Amino acid sequence: MPNQSSPPPFLSPVLSVSALIAGARLLIERNLPLTWVSGEISNFTRAASGHCYFVLKDAQAQVRCVFFRNKAAQTGFALRDGLQVEVRAQPTLYEARGEFQLNVDAMRLAGAGALYEQFLRLKAALEARGWFAPARKRALPRFPRAIGIVTSPKAAALRDVITTLRRRSPQVRLVIYPCAVQGKGAAEEIAQAIRTANARRAQDGIETLLVCRGGGSIEDLWSFNEEVVAQAIVDSALPVVSGVGHETDFTICDFVADARAPTPTGAAQLAAPARDELDAGVRNLFLHLRSALSRRLERDMQRVDYLSRRLQHPAARLRVQGEQVAQLARRLQRSWTVLAAGRQLAIEAMKARWLRIVRAPQAPRQALNDARLRLEQSWGSSHTARERRLEPYAVALRHLNPEAVLERGFAIVTTADNAVVQRSDALFIGESLRIRFARGSASASVTEKD
Repeated sequence: MPNQSSPPPFLSPVLSVSALIAGARLLIERNLPLTWVSGEISNFTRAASGHCYFVLKDAQAQVRCVFFRNKAAQTGFALRDGLQVEVRAQPTLYEARGEFQLNVDAMRLAGAGALYEQFLRLKAALEARGWFAPARKRALPRFPRAIGIVTSPKAAALRDVITTLRRRSPQVRLVIYPCAVQGKGAAEEIAQAIRTANARRAQDGIETLLVCRGGGSIEDLWSFNEEVVAQAIVDSALPVVSGVGHETDFTICDFVADARAPTPTGAAQLAAPARDELDAGVRNLFLHLRSALSRRLERDMQRVDYLSRRLQHPAARLRVQGEQVAQLARRLQRSWTVLAAGRQLAIEAMKARWLRIVRAPQAPRQALNDARLRLEQSWGSSHTARERRLEPYAVALRHLNPEAVLERGFAIVTTADNAVVQRSDALFIGESLRIRFARGSASASVTEKD
C-alpha cells in the first residue's frame, strides 16, 4: 500500500539545471576532499591568461583538469603532453558545462614525487648555507688554455662537448676526468673526479672545469642532486660550469656551479670563446689602431711643418737683427742731428742775449749772471733727461748687436769670399771656411757633410 504521506509523482518539486548542477557540485566537494591523483597529461593547452587546461588519463578513464596560473607558476618543470604526473586536486563540477573536472592545487612528476620533495629539501638547506649566493661564484677565464671535463667517457655529451670545443677553440687543450654519471656510487665518483681535477690543476694546466651529462629523468640525473657533489663543487678552486641535462632540467649541481648552461654543448660554448669571433675582434682592433696611428702621424707631421716654418737660421736672424740695428742707428742719428741743431740755435740765442747784457750797464750785468745760472741749471736737467730717453735705445742696440749673439755661443761661418754659409749642400769637400767667434776666429776645411 503506497505511503499516504509522500506526494504524488505529479506533485514532485521541479529543479532547474543550474540548481541541480550546483547541488551535485556541493555533494561532490563535500564527499571527495582534496586528494592526490596520478595519470598522463593529454591535450595540454595554456591560455593567454596563463591558466593551463589538460586531460589526466590512464588506461581505463580520463578527467578534465584546470591548473590556474598562480599555482602553475610554482611548478619546477615544463608541462607537456605525455608527461606522467601526480596532481593534488579538488574534484568538482564546472557548472557552466556540467562537466566533472579537477581543480589542480599542486603537481609533481609521477614516480618521482619522493625524489622531487627530497630535491626541494636539499635545495632549501644548501641555499640557506649560502652555496647558491651570486657573491660566492667566480667569473670564468675569458681565454682558457686548457679545460677539464668531468663526465663518462662513453657519454654522448662528451662527444658533443669535444666537437663544439674543437670547432670553436681548437687551440684549447682538453683533459678528461672520467666518472660514472648514473647509478649507484655515481655521485661519489663525480665528486672524486672534481677533487682530482683540482689536485692536478697545476700539472694539467686546466683553468676551467666542465661537469657534463645528457638529459634524462629525475632518477637518471639524481647523482647530480647529491650533497657530496655539491660539496666538491663548493670546495673547488677551479671555476665550475654545469652542463647537466636539457634546458628544462635543473639539478643541485646547476645551482652550486659558478655558471650553468642549458646543455653540455652550451657549457662548451660558455667555457671557451669562438676563435672566429676573437679573430674578428682582433681585426677590428687592428683597424682602429691603424686609423688612430694614421691620424696621430698626420697631426704630428702638420706640427713639424708648422714648427719648421717658425725655425730660423742664426745667420738669417743675425741679418734681421742687423737691419734693425741699422734702422735704429739711422733714427738715432737723425734725432741727434735735430737735437744738436736745436741746441745750437738755443746757444746762439743765449749768446746774443749775453752779449747784450755784457754791453749793458752794471745793473743788467747781475741779471745776466742770474740768467747764466738758470741756463746752466736748465742745461744740466735737460741733458740728464735726454740721456735717460736715449738709454733704452742704447740697450736695444746692445741686444741687437751681432757681437752679443756671438757671446751666447753662436758662430758665423763664411766662405773664402766672405759669404755666410746657410746650407750644407752649398759646400764641397775640401773647401776652406772661416769661423768667427765672440773672441777671435778660426779656419776650417770641409771633410764631410750631411
